[in-house]
Amino acid sequence: MTIRAFIAAATAATALMAGAANAADCPVDVDDPFDLEAAQIEDIYNCLKDAMAEGYAKEGDEIGANYRSWTVTSTRPAVAGPHGNRLLQTFANDVAAEQYLKFAEEGVKMPARSVLAKESITISKKKKQARVGPLFIMTKMEDGAIPETDDWLYAGLQPNGKVMKIKQSFCHDCHVNYPDQDMLAYPLEEVRIGN
Repeated sequence: MTIRAFIAAATAATALMAGAANAADCPVDVDDPFDLEAAQIEDIYNCLKDAMAEGYAKEGDEIGANYRSWTVTSTRPAVAGPHGNRLLQTFANDVAAEQYLKFAEEGVKMPARSVLAKESITISKKKKQARVGPLFIMTKMEDGAIPETDDWLYAGLQPNGKVMKIKQSFCHDCHVNYPDQDMLAYPLEEVRIGN
């Protein structure tokens, strides 16, 4: 293969990859995600949901490949403010679902092996596009396993399925604001399952 042919092939491959990435972008007609109406959020989610599931599963991570079979905890994604003002949709594994879906505000103690996976959608104000964001993951470990995070292990997957580097204290410094809820911040009330 000549250098010219190699460069042409590389350029074509780059264009194809860029096209695939942009195919997962969806137009948004507001500057602030807090201004999105419910129907707009549902349209955005429908536009990106397949790309999210495929992307998070891409590297073979067990949670990334299986979280969609868990219990969804809200009727649609919503913007709560944490996680960079992203649209968030939380899924709870079988161990976590019963306790989590109570949305209790006091005396919460999640069982060990509870796992929550939170899909996220990033809204670009500059480009007016919605894009797949990280999959944020919380796993409740055995009592005393990680005392500095109240036994929660924080993790995440990038939109391409690669594991994110996460500083535990960065996540926990926000979650520590919910001590009576075992460090859990729930979906907004208007979208919680059962409301």
